[in-house]
Amino acid sequence: MQVKDMTIEELKLLIQETVAETIQSLLVDPDEGKQIKPEVKQQLLDSLQRTQSGERGIPAEEVAKNLGLTW
Repeated sequence: MQVKDMTIEELKLLIQETVAETIQSLLVDPDEGKQIKPEVKQQLLDSLQRTQSGERGIPAEEVAKNLGLTW
């Protein structure tokens, strides 16, 4: 069936289904079910603990400057 042969309701339904499929594909976690290395997990936990204790990280502007990016 071609779009020109569709009713307005059929076209709306097709668009809705396409949008729903697109949104769902964007929300899928590509890392789901994968294992994280113990050292990476520890680094993340350490970072979380530092953040929760009030320690601030490196400002984004400084990171950008160090990478030669304009912010």
